[in-house]
Parts: sequence; structure tokens; C-alpha cells
Amino acid sequence: MAQEKTKTRPMTMIQALRSAMDIMLERDENIVIFGEDVGYFGGVFRCTEGLQTKYGSSRVFDTPISESGIVAAAIGMGAYGLRPVVEIQFADYFYPAADQIFSEAARLRYRSAGGYTAPLTIRMPCGGGIFGGQTHSQSPEALFTHVAGLRTVMPSNPYDAKGLLISSIENDDPVIFLEPKRLYNGPFDGHHDQPVVPWSKHPLGNVPEGYYTVPLDSASVYREGRELTVLTYGTMVYVAEVAAREAGIEADIIDLRSLWPLDLDTIMASVRKTGRCVVLHEATRTSGFGAELCALVQEHCFYHLEAPIERITGWDTPYPHSHEWAYFPGPKRVAEAFKRVFREA
Repeated sequence: MAQEKTKTRPMTMIQALRSAMDIMLERDENIVIFGEDVGYFGGVFRCTEGLQTKYGSSRVFDTPISESGIVAAAIGMGAYGLRPVVEIQFADYFYPAADQIFSEAARLRYRSAGGYTAPLTIRMPCGGGIFGGQTHSQSPEALFTHVAGLRTVMPSNPYDAKGLLISSIENDDPVIFLEPKRLYNGPFDGHHDQPVVPWSKHPLGNVPEGYYTVPLDSASVYREGRELTVLTYGTMVYVAEVAAREAGIEADIIDLRSLWPLDLDTIMASVRKTGRCVVLHEATRTSGFGAELCALVQEHCFYHLEAPIERITGWDTPYPHSHEWAYFPGPKRVAEAFKRVFREA
């Protein structure tokens, strides 16, 4: 991990992302940032607040409401030397841009035999927990991991968010950068009826002010344990932590953070150590990324498993507004799954 000597300070994930973009705008004149309301307004979640004032409207600017147009323009810019960082206001709205992402950005290096690349970063707030309903709560990460040529990243904390975003901007491939919006201001553990803990009270909320990177193909061992491996990412990292504590289980919690490329070595080392595996994500169950994780664990760790792999996910329905917490995989449902792994051994 590259890092300059610099002091640290508490940051929310919003502030960490803004710091990453600020640093990169200053370091590289080829970087431009654009999207719906990201300029004057600073973005719907204020992640780009103040950047247009500092760098001007030719480098940080607003666009029409056209996700397809935003990504198409970014692909052309990237092919001719710029490094665009674009925002899709909510991940739910990427669908109009799907053809540009899947057919153009992901294929450009391959179809040109390396003559052109698409070094663009597409930021998307994702996930539920904010009563956004069916059109502001989706977690579509599995759709991107299925497409060759894309990198897919989802940080779970401010420290990783800044380092991963800098790495994404510097990468020559298109990167889908998913931001769990429930984590923007604190490490949410699924107990919606309890006070929110701010990032200033969490170790990973202490972020270097200067330049540093986190590798795009690396997982993190968030919590060490010897009884059970939990493979997860995003908001579910904290749900897994509290569920393990409430269930009295020493869980090895692996924060994947990079879904593709995937850090398979870290996954295998953990499962081979514990002999039990639980896969956890917020997205819908059928064909979710958890299915790929289950297949990989089965393929590489079969003879080390002492019980069937357990999978906890969202339900196969649109995200419901009125039943948000029935859909969201909360600590109680996750803890019950942890215990099942031991009963089925």
C-alpha cells in the first residue's frame, strides 16, 4: 500500500471520499468529475461539496439527467487521455447506462487489443437501511462482477473508501465503485432502534489526510476468529460483527472490499482454518454474489469444511419501504444462521 507521510484525522466516509477526489484533482490535471448535481450542489450526499469552487466548472461539473450520456461521455474522455470520475446518483439508476458500461467500457481494451483503455471510475451509492424504497435501495454488485473487463469495489469504512477510490482513479480499467450509503456517517450494525455510532468513535474512521492507496484486489480480515468464517462486504461487515458477539461465536470476518478481482487466497486461508463458512450480503439471494462465493469455497475448500455453507441475504423481492427491517439481514437473522452451521456439523 502506497502512502505519503501525513497526519490523520477523523472522517466520515463522505469526507474520506471527498478527500480522495480532492487529492487526485490536485495531483492530475486529466481528472474530471461530473454527474447529476455533483458540481454546484456537491452531490445528493455532498460527497463532492466544495470541489467545483476549488477546481472550477471545467473539471467538476453538472450534467443532464442522463446516465447513459454521463457514462458514454466518460468512456470517450477516458479513451483520449482523461480520467473521469462520474457519479450515478443512486445505484438503482445505472440501468439506462448498462449498455455503455457492459458493451463499451468493459470491452474497450479487449476490442482494441490494448490500443485504448477506459480509465473511468463510476461511483454509485448503494444498499438500503435509509427507507429509500424499491428505487433507492438496491445492491446490484453481482451484475457487474458477471461482466469481464470491469472491476467492482465496495468499501465498508472511511479508511478503505479513500484508499480504494484513489486506486480506482489511477487504474486503467473501468471501476464500479459502490458506496453503502447507510455507512456514510457511521458503522451501522443493523440495530436500527439504537443510536447511530459516528465514525469519529471507530478506529477505521481515523484517516490520513494525504495520498495513500489500498490495493483493488485485496480483502481485509476485519475480525479474527477460529470457529467460523464470514465472507461479507459493505454494511454487512458490522452486522456480522455484532451477530457474532451476540451469538457468542469467534468468527473470522473477511471484508472482501474488492469483489472482482477477488482475493481468493485470504478466503481460502480463513475457511481452511475454521472449517465453517457463512456468506452474507444485503442483495437479493438468487444469483447474488454470494452464490459465486459459495461455489468458490466448495471448489477450493471442500475437504476442510465441517458443515454445509450457510448463506444469508436479502429476499428475492424489490426492496420494501414499509418492511425495510424484515428485508434487511439484521443481527438476529445472521446470528441464527451462525448457530445453524454448528448444529448441522
